[in-house]
Amino acid sequence: MSAPTLVFGWGNVSRGDDALGPVFVERLRALALPGVECLDDYQLQPEHALDLDGRTRVLFVDASLTCAAPYEVSPLKPGRDASFSSHAMSPAALLQAFVDVHGSAPPPATLLAIRGERFELGEPMSASATANLQAALSWAQGFLR
Repeated sequence: MSAPTLVFGWGNVSRGDDALGPVFVERLRALALPGVECLDDYQLQPEHALDLDGRTRVLFVDASLTCAAPYEVSPLKPGRDASFSSHAMSPAALLQAFVDVHGSAPPPATLLAIRGERFELGEPMSASATANLQAALSWAQGFLR
């Protein structure tokens, strides 16, 4: 049986601040919050629509070059976009895939975008991204309780 809340972070841990999503999930997983399941991957895929089944809510977590620091939170709705037919998907396209597969509305979903600055291959996470990660984790603990 699935936990009611899914936290899904994605990104490439080898590309500096792009690691924010997976590192967020790793640190949240260590807290073992009741009713919360954590999942991370390199990128969103159509198959991840199956991970949303049976959830009461989903928190998507990703690094962003464009959001305000330290992070931005926004509600998500299903929608088709250019990512729907590409190798990687946006959260909106993944929610739409859920609708297409299940014929029903997906669970309520929220995007937590954490500000990053450096995404070069082989770079460590920047100091500012690490501080933004801590702020986002603090926010998420209240959101998830």
